[in-house]
Amino acid sequence: MDLESLAIANLPEMAEIWQKTLNWQPTILQESQFQQLYQLIIAGNRQLNLTRITEPDEFWEKHLWDSLRGIAPKQVFIPGIEQGKRIIDIGTGAGFPGIPISLIFPNSQVTLLDSTGKKITFIETVLSALTLNNAKTLLGRVEEIGQQIQHRQQYDLAVIRAVSNVSACAEYSLPLVRKGGLAVIYRGTWTQAENESLEAAVEQLGGVIELIEEFSTPLSNSIRHCLYLRKVSSTPISFPRGVGIPNQKPI
Repeated sequence: MDLESLAIANLPEMAEIWQKTLNWQPTILQESQFQQLYQLIIAGNRQLNLTRITEPDEFWEKHLWDSLRGIAPKQVFIPGIEQGKRIIDIGTGAGFPGIPISLIFPNSQVTLLDSTGKKITFIETVLSALTLNNAKTLLGRVEEIGQQIQHRQQYDLAVIRAVSNVSACAEYSLPLVRKGGLAVIYRGTWTQAENESLEAAVEQLGGVIELIEEFSTPLSNSIRHCLYLRKVSSTPISFPRGVGIPNQKPI
């Protein structure tokens, strides 16, 4: 399927799957916004390398469903998110999981952080097109943002898709989360060795592993994991370390 036809393709509605897996269904408006988001991403893909996931069913599963499943452990959305939370999406890329989260939780304030200016510029056009007033962009490196007083320990929830070492993801996210808040790391595979290294890292960062949840995606039956880290004490000021160090030398 070429990009021209993809741009006008309809996403599947999947009402039964939404209900069965998340005990939730999007409204007609939210369905329309999902479709508009999909078309904007496909159009943006012509200029930017936003995503390789362009088929409608795959986009629905790996971008929309996956984004929302990550904040719905045990089929219940994170408590209080409907009333309003301060959320930061670290390394948002094309806007996932942050944009779908902001779409369905308009009372929450979502900050979309990325270090690539072109992607931030693109996301700003998406937010404008979707009139998402509860979402804003932030251009910068998370290692630096995590040391800034206006962001450090200021968020109720941090979400991050793990494209790097999972201990680095913990070091990126936990300094931004307030005491009592939660960091959610989206992950594909998961091993016991990774679990042990994560436990050691999280302890140094002022957190505990609250839950590691394994689940399957509803269409392709791919195994996914989400790691839920609870912030229980202040993160030492030495974290996050300088740009590039968390990934090069994981704690």
